[in-house]
Amino acid sequence: MSERQPARRPGGRSARVGAEVHQAVTDLISERGYGNFTVGDVAARAGVADSSIYRRWGSLETLLADVAITRLNAQSPMPDTGSLTGDLRTYAAQVAREITGPDGLALLRLAIALSDTGDQGLRARGDVLAERGRQLQSMLDRAAERGEPAPDALGVLDHVMAPMYIRVLFGLGPLTPDYTDGLVDRLLKV
Repeated sequence: MSERQPARRPGGRSARVGAEVHQAVTDLISERGYGNFTVGDVAARAGVADSSIYRRWGSLETLLADVAITRLNAQSPMPDTGSLTGDLRTYAAQVAREITGPDGLALLRLAIALSDTGDQGLRARGDVLAERGRQLQSMLDRAAERGEPAPDALGVLDHVMAPMYIRVLFGLGPLTPDYTDGLVDRLLKV
C-alpha cells in the first residue's frame, strides 16, 4: 500500500513566510538603507529563523534580488493595448507609480547598491536587470509581430526608464503623465 503524499496548498505557509520576509526587507531598506541590516535582522522582523532564509534564498543578495524581481513583476505587468505607443505609455505610467510609491525609492536604491556587494551582488543585480529587460523585450516583440517599428530594449531603458529613475533618485521633480508620455513620444518620434 502506498503512502499518501500530503496535499500542498498553494499560497499556504510558505507563501505567507515569503511575503513576510519580502516585507521585512522592504521595510529595513526604507528605514536603514542597504548594507545596514543582516539576514538576522530580516529574520527577526519577519518572525522566522535565520536558517529559513538561508535555506530558501542562500544569501542576503539573492533574497534582495528576489524582492526586487517580485516587485517588478507585481507592480509593472506588461500592458497589451494593441499598439506600441499605448503599451509604452501604460508601462511608463506603471513604472512611475511603482518608483514613486512608498517603497519605490528604497527598491531603486537596492538595485543600485547590489553592484557594490561583490560577485553575488553583481549576479543579483544582473538578475534584476535581466527581468526588466525580459519584460520590455516581450512588449517590443509583440509590437514587431503586429508590424510596428520598435526600438530595442536598451533604447527604452535609455530614453524612457533612465530619465524617470534619475528624477526619482535625485528628487528632480514629479513624474507626471505628460512627462512620461513625452518620454515615450520622443523615443518613438510620435
